[in-house]
Amino acid sequence: MMGAKIKVLLVAVAVVATGVLAYVLLTKRPIVVPVAAVERNVAVKVYGLGTVEARIVSKIGFEVGGALADLSVDSGDVVTRGQELARLHRDAQQARVARAKAAIAATAANTRKAKANVEKARAVLAQRQADDTRQQELAGRNAISRQTAEEAKRDVEVAAAELTVAQTEVDVLVSQAADAAAALDYETAVLKQHVLQAPFDAVVVARHAEAGAVVRTGDAIFTLMDPKTVWTLAYIDEERAGALAVGQPAEVRLRSMPHDVYRGKVARIGIESDRANEERRVWITCDKCPPQAFLGEQAEVRITVDELPEALLVPEAAISGFDGHQGRVFVVVDRKLVQVPVTFGHRTEDARVEIVSGLPDGASVVTAPSKGLVEGRAARMAGETRP
Repeated sequence: MMGAKIKVLLVAVAVVATGVLAYVLLTKRPIVVPVAAVERNVAVKVYGLGTVEARIVSKIGFEVGGALADLSVDSGDVVTRGQELARLHRDAQQARVARAKAAIAATAANTRKAKANVEKARAVLAQRQADDTRQQELAGRNAISRQTAEEAKRDVEVAAAELTVAQTEVDVLVSQAADAAAALDYETAVLKQHVLQAPFDAVVVARHAEAGAVVRTGDAIFTLMDPKTVWTLAYIDEERAGALAVGQPAEVRLRSMPHDVYRGKVARIGIESDRANEERRVWITCDKCPPQAFLGEQAEVRITVDELPEALLVPEAAISGFDGHQGRVFVVVDRKLVQVPVTFGHRTEDARVEIVSGLPDGASVVTAPSKGLVEGRAARMAGETRP
């Protein structure tokens, strides 16, 4: 009986001793940890997804309505400024132009007639004035009656009034001529609007109508893109967008050409962020663009926001309590683990963060999280030879 109790006691002591030994081995023996090394000439880049766009994309149509007579270009065609793209049926408008020209000719003829009437009225007035002068002389010598002299004077006044009327008719016809010329200009302008021309050198993105269709004023017939204004619209996470600036170099990789990298620079940063996705819009122009651009194609963008001569970088996974500015990391000091608060700077695209302050002298930063990281535990840096 006593022997059995002793045996149980010995087994219990052995289990406890084994546990203590295991605890000591697991918690007190030095743990091997990887540590960060200072890196030089570190390019800090931010990553974003976006699409190929163009600054100048226009939907163009006729300024007047009508039936489409002909369309001379199609999607994908390259057009030059002033090139004819489409035409409306214009017989009715040509008739209006002819009518306006006829009105100008008629007004010109009436003006010439009115000017002749002015000359006639002026001659009649001169004759009446001469007659009135003679009659007044005769009346002064009592050679004729006073009534006859008054009639001669009245004839002068009537002739003067007729001259005024004739001159007024000329003024009216001059105004009508100006109105007819303006009407002709208008009808001619409307006739020109029956032809749709390219407003700039462009590529036809889409054709929205076909010959025979009746279109209204302003209906889109073509969508044009200026190929010289192609750029990439990228969306950058607001957490990474603080260091963005116009002019920074960028790399663009298109989904259809993943092996090619197109270099450019930041041309514009949107002043309004996307409230739903918390992203900032950034437009990037290319120094050497692809031979053919496809609007809406997905693109990957990397923008170099800074280059650090020297940097100590630690993975975000090795930081506890990280708020984007501060956090705590494990460091090795005098071969022991210590957790210290540090301040961070730039974040790289591979999820590492630059430590800018807070490290004790001679400390090495642990770069990999582990369950064995406990403050005060002995530690040995990976690659370090045993003492």
